[in-house]
Amino acid sequence: MEQPDQPPLLVRRRTSIDPVASRPRLPGIKPMPEPLRTVNVHEAKTHFSRLIDAAHAGETIVLAKGGRPWARLVPLEPPIPRRQPGVLAGRISLPPVEELLAPLPAEELAGLEQPLP
Repeated sequence: MEQPDQPPLLVRRRTSIDPVASRPRLPGIKPMPEPLRTVNVHEAKTHFSRLIDAAHAGETIVLAKGGRPWARLVPLEPPIPRRQPGVLAGRISLPPVEELLAPLPAEELAGLEQPLP
């Protein structure tokens, strides 16, 4: 007895969909921070160069000693740019030094001594 042609069975593969990333975002509510990667001290000594590369890429890694958090390996903050004297040279003009150091007129001094409304 022949069986009628049946469609082939569909095999569903599991896909790795991040349930947190697929949730709708609510305005004004920040997502929870991702859990930090925890590394045992022995493993950290073995893979130290990999860990500092990950930290340089922006990852924060918790170092554990005896299963308890002990230290944190974090990326450096970007350096603060140094001041450059003379950046505004030629863009602004100041009055002469004599005018800047001259005493204030009496009406301006009286205005400074009055309380603000």
